[in-house]
Amino acid sequence: MTEHARPAVPALDEILGRPLPVLDQGFVRVVDYMGDDGAVVQAARVSYGAGTKSVSDDRGLIRYLLRHRHTTPFEMCELKLHVRVPMDAWRQWIRHRTASVNETSTRYSIAIDAAQRTPPDAWRRQATSNRQGSEGACDAELGARLSQAEAELQDHAREVYRQRLDLGVAREQARKDLPLSTYTEAYWKLDLHNLLHFLALRMDAHAQQEIRAYATVIGEQVVARWVPLVWEAFADFRLRARALSRLEWELLARLGRGDAAAARALAEAAGWLARSARTGGLARHRERAEFEAKARELGFTLPWD
Repeated sequence: MTEHARPAVPALDEILGRPLPVLDQGFVRVVDYMGDDGAVVQAARVSYGAGTKSVSDDRGLIRYLLRHRHTTPFEMCELKLHVRVPMDAWRQWIRHRTASVNETSTRYSIAIDAAQRTPPDAWRRQATSNRQGSEGACDAELGARLSQAEAELQDHAREVYRQRLDLGVAREQARKDLPLSTYTEAYWKLDLHNLLHFLALRMDAHAQQEIRAYATVIGEQVVARWVPLVWEAFADFRLRARALSRLEWELLARLGRGDAAAARALAEAAGWLARSARTGGLARHRERAEFEAKARELGFTLPWD
C-alpha cells in the first residue's frame, strides 16, 4: 500500500493560528486547511484518466479549469478560518450559505466587549445612484461629531447590557439592545470553489467597505499563500476580468469595425437609448451604464455620447 503524505504548504503554515488584523479590532485566523494547488490538479487528472499529465503543466491546467468554469476540482481543497467581525458585516457574510459555520452564542456566553468604531475621516455619504452603496466622504468636522456620538452610544449600550446581566436578566434578553457594531466570532469552513465565489463578490469594488476589508485579507494574505497558482488564475479570469454579455460583445464588434451607426441602432433596438420625459436626455439605464464604463476603459467613443 502506497503511503500518501498530507499536502503541506509552508507559506500558509507560517501564519497558521496567527490573527491577521482587520478593521480596528477584528481578525482572520487560519485554523486548518486541506489540499493545495496539487490537489486541484490531481482531482482534474483523475477525471481525465491516465496519461494526461503531458498535455498540460499544473499552472496551465489550473488556468484552463478556472477559465472554463470547472468547479469540482476546486472543491477538493478546504479552508477553516476563525474570524472576529462586526455583526453588521457578519449579516452579509452569513448570506453565503455554502460554508459550515459555528458562531459564538450570546445566549450562552457574554457578548464580546468590543465594537467597531469609525474614524472621523471614514464616514461615507449615501450614493445617489445606488440605494445600497456609498460614495464620497463626510467632511472632517461632521466626521468628528459622528465618531464622538458613536462612541457615546456604544459605551451607553454596553453599560446597559452589563447592568442587565448584574441584575440577573437572562443573557438571551439582556443582549437585545447591543448595536450591530458589536464584534462576534465564528469558525467558518468551506471548499475552495465556494471561497473563490465569496471573494469574487466581496472583493468587488461595489461591496461594502467593511466586508471588503475581510475579503481582501482572506484573498491576498491567505489564499494567495495557500494556492498561489489558483490565486493567479482567479485574479486573471475572475477578480480583475471584465465579462461581456452577448449584446455588449456585438456592440464592441461594431464599434471595432468603425460602424458607429450600426452600434447605435443595436443599442436603440435593445431599449438602451430611451429618453427621459423629465430632462429630455438619456433615461437612466443600469445595463447601458455598465457597458459604457467597459467601453470607455477600452478606449471606445460611444455613438450616443
